[in-house]
Amino acid sequence: MKTADAIKVLSALAQDSRLAIFRLLIEQGPDGLPVGVIGERLGLPSATLSFHLKELLHAGLVTSRQSGRFIYYAPVIASVNDLVGYLMDNCCAGSGGTCAPAKKTVATKRTAAARSPRAKAS
Repeated sequence: MKTADAIKVLSALAQDSRLAIFRLLIEQGPDGLPVGVIGERLGLPSATLSFHLKELLHAGLVTSRQSGRFIYYAPVIASVNDLVGYLMDNCCAGSGGTCAPAKKTVATKRTAAARSPRAKAS
């Protein structure tokens, strides 16, 4: 994935309604949902929903297909995988190791006291 593509995907997801739509579609899996069901579940008016689906479609995060009278939208899982890969490319400085979250340390009273300005003045 190129930087411009990553920015397009992240920008599309950086909005409450679009993120909610995408999360709903991810939950549904590759079959997706018809537009009307998406609107009902999220309480979005048709015009608003249409706008947000167009943005997700443009970013390559969803696909659409016609089935009879209904239009179904489904997530493009490969786009998310590409984004995660792009974001993790230089994880751990490219050492090939796994990136684990930093461990949180629990400060003891003694450690906290040593950090206080009064402890240094003594």
